Amino acid sequence: MNKIIVSLLLTLGITGLAQAAGNAEAGKDKILLCTACHGQDGNSTLMPTYPKLAGQGQRYLLKQMQDIKSGARPVVEMTGMLNAMSDEDMADIAAWYSSQVSTLGEADPELAARGEELYRGGKINDGVPACTGCHTPTGEGMDLAFYPKLSAQQAGYTAKQLTDFREGDRTNDGDAMVMRGVAEKLSNKDIKALASYIQGLR
Repeated sequence: MNKIIVSLLLTLGITGLAQAAGNAEAGKDKILLCTACHGQDGNSTLMPTYPKLAGQGQRYLLKQMQDIKSGARPVVEMTGMLNAMSDEDMADIAAWYSSQVSTLGEADPELAARGEELYRGGKINDGVPACTGCHTPTGEGMDLAFYPKLSAQQAGYTAKQLTDFREGDRTNDGDAMVMRGVAEKLSNKDIKALASYIQGLR
């Protein structure tokens, strides 16, 4: 099984390598539209459902922007925002935000234990794997495989994404439908606990 995963990661890494060569310094001058919601350094504070982009994997960020622009990932708040941007512009912006440092978050103490149990152990009886397998124990993700960084992400954003995957409102997780398969087995309480734990993960 591990050999298959490593092989898959290497394949994804080789095929996606050319996509992620952005210039962070150039990106700094291209984020004017982005700062209103995501902040200059990518640490969004305006709304709990706006994601932190700081420290997120460059390849993952670029893929999300490409998917939003193409319509593969509909995000109402982003409508038209990327239309005038080239792939180079988006790669530069991804590089800028990826180079920033994410601020730390806090988990709700009443939800932390359940959230950690789900994050580290999954729900084995329901066929839900631990989040650590793709997103790592510290939540840093695996950008080579387009698995996002989760640590310190806003709980409101994480909860919305898990709910959207569960309800089929977000479908850009690929033909394997990994996140849709995981999220469909999570209850509202599971999602709330996971999102809170992830916000405090460091």
